[in-house]
Amino acid sequence: MSEPVLRARGLRRSYRQGPEELQVLQGIDLDLFPGERVAIIGSSGSGKTTLLHLLGGLDQADSGEVEIGGVGLAALNESDRCRMRNQDLGFVYQFHHLLAEFTALENVMMPKLIRGNADGEGRAAASAVLEAVGLGSRLDHKPAELSGGERQRVAIARALVCNPAVVLMDEPTGNLDIDTALEIRALMRSLSETRTTAFVVITHDVAFAGDMDRVFRLDHGVLHVVHGGADAAASAAQPSDATASER
Repeated sequence: MSEPVLRARGLRRSYRQGPEELQVLQGIDLDLFPGERVAIIGSSGSGKTTLLHLLGGLDQADSGEVEIGGVGLAALNESDRCRMRNQDLGFVYQFHHLLAEFTALENVMMPKLIRGNADGEGRAAASAVLEAVGLGSRLDHKPAELSGGERQRVAIARALVCNPAVVLMDEPTGNLDIDTALEIRALMRSLSETRTTAFVVITHDVAFAGDMDRVFRLDHGVLHVVHGGADAAASAAQPSDATASER
């Protein structure tokens, strides 16, 4: 088996809430392999986004380590972490966060320009990845001229343009209708088959989670394995102990 593109070991994170300390993550371990699609499910407030931020170097754990391509994030200074986020990681959120005044092509080019690539090289890479996500005919359209699904495809293209090892997605279908969400699911499946990029997806969408290669549930700060798509759907439909105790 190939080496993990992302490895997390013993991740712990807590937050001060008044006089109390809230333990959000309690020793998370995760290995992610090239081309793999992993979903993380759990109730609201369970710490899924916190975990995603730790994996992407947007936040720092109280203890534990995250490695991307064998390089530990904790050992990097902020400049090097920014460089790694640009080169080795892609991010997609529930809201596409596209720049309204720029075209689809220009939005997707941005990571390349930040990386220091020449304008022509950035345009060529952005055009290619927009073609790959089915938007080759929409390069010159601004976000307001695109549908919700098309805007999310642009966001996915932007995340992929630097050919990252890992793309981290936070509720990527949460703001889409059912048909458009199905299109995004099919797109991700196709991309995982044609690229070595791995995906970590935070989602409340049971069907979306069931379509992934592996599914985990985050509950009481602990990451539990859910076996298979059908089991993922059944598990996601059940309330956690915390949710049940609140009823």
